[in-house]
Amino acid sequence: MEAIAAVKILQDLIALETVNGQESLVADYLAQLFADYPVQIKRINYAPGRDNLVVEIGDQGPILGFSGHEDVVAAGNRKMWQTDPFQGVVRAGKVYGRGASDMKSGLAAMVVAMLDLLEEDQPLPGRIRLLASVGEETGEYGAAQLTQTGYAADLAGLVIGEPTGMRVRVTHKGIIDYYVTSTGRSAHSSCPQRGENAIWPLIQFAQQIQTIMDQHQEQDPTLGGLTHVISQIQGGEQINSIPAQAQIGGNIRTTPVYPNEMIMKEIEAVVEKLNQAGAHLKLRYSYPEPPLPDQRKTKLAQLASKVLREQFQQTGEFCADTGATDASEYIKAGKFPIIIVGPGMGETSHQPDECVSIADYLEASKFYRALAWAFWQQ
Repeated sequence: MEAIAAVKILQDLIALETVNGQESLVADYLAQLFADYPVQIKRINYAPGRDNLVVEIGDQGPILGFSGHEDVVAAGNRKMWQTDPFQGVVRAGKVYGRGASDMKSGLAAMVVAMLDLLEEDQPLPGRIRLLASVGEETGEYGAAQLTQTGYAADLAGLVIGEPTGMRVRVTHKGIIDYYVTSTGRSAHSSCPQRGENAIWPLIQFAQQIQTIMDQHQEQDPTLGGLTHVISQIQGGEQINSIPAQAQIGGNIRTTPVYPNEMIMKEIEAVVEKLNQAGAHLKLRYSYPEPPLPDQRKTKLAQLASKVLREQFQQTGEFCADTGATDASEYIKAGKFPIIIVGPGMGETSHQPDECVSIADYLEASKFYRALAWAFWQQ
């Protein structure tokens, strides 16, 4: 594909305002790109206006998965942007816009690679299955749906196109977002004995859970340590009333040393202890995701590193990250290898003037194509 056509695909995707929703716009656009080819196209609806898209090329041989999410985060204060965040403006060798780095460039590069493979004169010895998912930025629930409905079960390997600067990310931390809601009884603040302060049990919870998390000092050799942040707290209606409702929220980044199941049991134990002492607390989680186990010894990771070194003069180095990806859902589908490789360093992700280098984007599409051939021929 000519460079100008490949860049236009990225610009078109950026122009679709899929801010935490409306991903069907991307699904519509990508389905149209493949409409004239002998491919399998399936849409898996998550909610109104929110379609995952599965596109498979090839009709035999091992299946290599390509994964990218269709949603983006909000643009924020548009006055902070030098360009319209939803126009895909080209300037000084870069494409600017929300999702340019995270991760419409990775998704577009995978699509371009697949289209180029379809244009080749020789039959494909294997298959590629594109998994374009909804809701990655708010909980990986599109990937969860695709996993639960079996679209990843028969993969021989999976490449996720999140921004890595074309390094091979082989592991990342997991995540636990939790919310604890406290119910009390309102009263005038001059007569506190008549009420029940909903905030106080949450203060106790915060102190106790932080003490427990601080005891987890063992470091993962690659990912480092577990982190815990109490990031939200709300409660009370006005200064002279005993608050009847309050809520606290926290974010934990887990490692294989301290797996999600262990940490969640510790949170639940603190809540139960406080409830036994008279509190009225309810706990809920928002899409907890396990860490991605280290993939560096897998054939897919080794192959990707080799292709980057030998065909693209890249270092092919392995790396890790603290943020979670759709890999945390896809690992539940089977024991196939998963790696994360994509254009952009991620330094501008979620920020004003998010951008990606056009040269990096075009090279990524060529890498995905070369990796597919190497994967099928190994």
